[in-house]
Amino acid sequence: MYPVKRSSQRLDLRELSIEDVDAVFAIYGSDEATEHLSFEPRSRTQVGDIVARSIATATATPRAEYALAVIERETAELIGFGRIATDPHQQRGATFGFALRPDAWGVGYGLETVRLLLGLAFEELGLHRVWGARSPLNEASARTMTAAGMTPEGVIREHIQKAGKWRDSVVHSMLDHEWDAREMAPQEA
Repeated sequence: MYPVKRSSQRLDLRELSIEDVDAVFAIYGSDEATEHLSFEPRSRTQVGDIVARSIATATATPRAEYALAVIERETAELIGFGRIATDPHQQRGATFGFALRPDAWGVGYGLETVRLLLGLAFEELGLHRVWGARSPLNEASARTMTAAGMTPEGVIREHIQKAGKWRDSVVHSMLDHEWDAREMAPQEA
């Protein structure tokens, strides 16, 4: 599926462009924004390579990765990055992740981003199961995924090595029928 374009009340998801490198670097190069992610802050060159690879793989058939820009509609600024990656070893399954610029935290953009990604996964890609992993210390991400209707499943022990230390990951997931049931229920802001 190319190009991806989804919108919520305040955000758009769209394909990345090479002009997005600096805006993605503001996230992936930030100590604060990457504190709970699975990697150390990236250099601008590394971010350029990530964006270029994402653009190149966006038109692959079949498409296995959806690396997308999160755009604040009011300002037209890239404030985040979202990703869905299908898993060839998991029937109709995928992992997902998201990251926002620190100045976009605390106003509900994370929840909107997760809902946009899950909507893409279930409504357009026809996936059955989507899961994401978070740092055990990232309580904001825990609240966001729970508010989106995802279920905490458990802990993957010593899943990520960061700064020379092993770290656990907490898994949250959603199934297609849970998404469908959530879509029929009244939504909270």
